[in-house]
Amino acid sequence: VQLQAFGGGLVQAGGSLRLSCAASGGTFRSYTVAWFRQAPGKEREFVATISRNNNNAYYTDSVKGRFTISRGIRESTMYLQMNSLEPEDTAVYYCAAGRPILSSLRYVNAYTHWGQGTLVTVSS
Repeated sequence: VQLQAFGGGLVQAGGSLRLSCAASGGTFRSYTVAWFRQAPGKEREFVATISRNNNNAYYTDSVKGRFTISRGIRESTMYLQMNSLEPEDTAVYYCAAGRPILSSLRYVNAYTHWGQGTLVTVSS
């Protein structure tokens, strides 16, 4: 399955953006899906993940209560709704899919499929 992320852009602090990730050549149905981000000069970090059956979503502490990860009804798209954006959220955001074990959900190397990234810039 190939992933393509889109929806990034420039937004003022306090604003909202919705990122999308589309799957081609397959669906997300059999995968755990996640969003990661990479700020300039920093390592790629975990943002959010949601399980295959939608029963469990996990977030990094800094985005809890502001970001929401979800799957599309047809399982060919997944989303990251980002509200109350802060300048610290500025990064390239990547969608990912894989079959990680529970203890590895937050690790980059636990995911086997990656989108190309979409840039989110939050101005103060």
